[in-house]
Amino acid sequence: MTTEAQLVEVPTGFDRSDVEQFLYREARLADESQYDEWEALWTDDALYWVPVGGQGGDPRREMSVIYDNRNRISTRLKQLRTGRRYAQAPQSNLRRLISNIEFLGGVTNPDGAIDLEVGANFLAIESRARDTHLWGGRATYRLRRDDDTLRLVYKKVVLVDNDRPLPTLGFLI
Repeated sequence: MTTEAQLVEVPTGFDRSDVEQFLYREARLADESQYDEWEALWTDDALYWVPVGGQGGDPRREMSVIYDNRNRISTRLKQLRTGRRYAQAPQSNLRRLISNIEFLGGVTNPDGAIDLEVGANFLAIESRARDTHLWGGRATYRLRRDDDTLRLVYKKVVLVDNDRPLPTLGFLI
């Protein structure tokens, strides 16, 4: 799967309210560490990317905070489920806000169908024992219809301050 894709016209069959509810649910599941439910949102060909230094170029050749395929997403979640991940002991309290949701266009998937690309701004509030950190940025999602269910194919998170040293990012952003 390519990370940057040629957008085509917004595909039909994607209801704005359903898409918004899906994005809100994805954020809530991540915030509440409901890892099984969060993982179930992803397709088998999924890609989760958090670039460093701007919008990101080619993640296969440049440094990224996260660049996970479906297997690596599963491994990351197994690590979080152990409760022994130092960066999350004790676990952060999280809440994120999502706004400015836009339908950006369609992307042809490997099956020849069209996935919906959506952009949204976010602000994540992370509360730890010693401080509170704000993580802001823009997320790009690709959503696929799987029968009557929306599934997450791609998530790219561009942090506002990704051009500076970042504190430990030990949670799902």
